[in-house]
Amino acid sequence: MKEDFYDILGVSKSATPDEIKKAYRKKALKYHPDKNPDDKSAEEKFKKAAEAYEVLSDPDKKARYDQFGHQAFEGAGGFGGGGGMNMDDIFSQFGDIFGGAFGGGGGFSGFGGGFGGGQRRVKGSNLRIRVTLNLEDIANGVEKKLKVKRKVQAPGTTYKTCSTCNGHGQVTRVTNTILGRMQTSSACPTCGGAGQMIDKKPSDADAQGLKVVEETVSVKIPAGVVDGMQLKVTGKGNDAPGNGIAGDLLVVIEEEEHPTLKREGDNLHYDLYVSLPDAVLGTSTEIDTVTGKVRIKIEQGVQSGKILRLRGKGIPSINGYGGGDLLVHVNVWTPKTLSKEQKEFFESMKNDEHFQPKPESSDKSFFEKVKDMFS
Repeated sequence: MKEDFYDILGVSKSATPDEIKKAYRKKALKYHPDKNPDDKSAEEKFKKAAEAYEVLSDPDKKARYDQFGHQAFEGAGGFGGGGGMNMDDIFSQFGDIFGGAFGGGGGFSGFGGGFGGGQRRVKGSNLRIRVTLNLEDIANGVEKKLKVKRKVQAPGTTYKTCSTCNGHGQVTRVTNTILGRMQTSSACPTCGGAGQMIDKKPSDADAQGLKVVEETVSVKIPAGVVDGMQLKVTGKGNDAPGNGIAGDLLVVIEEEEHPTLKREGDNLHYDLYVSLPDAVLGTSTEIDTVTGKVRIKIEQGVQSGKILRLRGKGIPSINGYGGGDLLVHVNVWTPKTLSKEQKEFFESMKNDEHFQPKPESSDKSFFEKVKDMFS
């Protein structure tokens, strides 16, 4: 089982954004590779802290994690036990967290970054794609092969060191103010922060030495995803020029409406209509579920509005613990037109004791039924 993100950073679920940031900085400085050279254990803890901070520092991701746990980000290569992020990801996103603790900059010496002034690696842009799933796919989990058009480095493209920033990717400016000399750093305007410029490129490449190709990307989607959820496939976005790292592919879930089943969280609802004779005499019938049809028994004398609960026939919980139920709502269908003989029969039954309403304690009110649905 994956370690809890709050435990990794040593904070509570009620921690403020500032407390989360402070806790991450403390962990990151403690396990920083420059302080722990050739220590794989420290490197792994450093990655885990960054992974935890990436989620808990983002209000939307934090809310999804609090509701669904780790599985909200699994299945598409988003996070994977501390190894879902690489060092370039960490320093491209959180380099400012460290301030001047390691000499300033955006990387670190052991991984080609440059806390001591080395070359900065730019990350390519992310891509977003929508995938439509039916309830069966959502209930069982599914692997989808998606065709994606992304930019990759064109074969034959070569780069040279940017003469403006000397490969650092950043330029520093010093300004004299009434408070003294102020030093600021920003991305190099010539190379866009890449530290490199195009030397040679083929004719089919763009100004950055990239070309568009179509790739098939396999995405494993876990059971229990919800409409609007976003999964991340690391490194399947657009390439960055030069020695940059590729962006990510963001897979947005769209839930297709089912013809007979309605979803409410992990529970499913099914409207079952039975005829008056079947309600009086009892019957059995087949209904739809996300795993195929099942036959259920309708007891004689069933009342309209009764709810039959089929436990475990709903949607599995995305956090991996249990799942929802299928709630079958019984609706007794009253005929709107009758033949002369049928009408005479029901006229004769008006004062029959068997047709008089006699609710029992087991015949719950509407409000009690609604309460049971959410219990």
